[in-house]
Amino acid sequence: MTKTVKLKIIQVERALNRDFGKRPLDMNEKVSVEITSEDSTAVVTFKTASISDTNEIAAISEQIKEFIDNKHPKRLIFDFGEVKFFSSLVLGLLLEMRAKLQPQNGEVIISRINPQLHRVFKITNLDKVFRFFPDKESAVKAANDG
Repeated sequence: MTKTVKLKIIQVERALNRDFGKRPLDMNEKVSVEITSEDSTAVVTFKTASISDTNEIAAISEQIKEFIDNKHPKRLIFDFGEVKFFSSLVLGLLLEMRAKLQPQNGEVIISRINPQLHRVFKITNLDKVFRFFPDKESAVKAANDG
């Protein structure tokens, strides 16, 4: 690797650190979620910066579907506060959960998504499908208000 290429990599890493926080974005980081519920609202909180592994997204999807089948929440809030990158499969996951909740007039709500990721929703017109909130508390309040 030449010196110029190494310098470019360092510049990209610094830009990522500046744009996405102090710790570098690890594309191999294991995806984890926490699911909590209160009344008829559940909150799915992603606990990782990058969601891109196909198998992990499929496993998360199964975990959330099982939760829906067992707990029957009417609304699911997806909290993306720690997420800096996700693959398009995550959009599919959100739409799948929306379809699973629709027979009960359920809803998927998005909270704490960063502007770069929100742009993906705008480009795909999914910003018209989901409601967005700047923080988890306002999303939970809106969900519980109906």
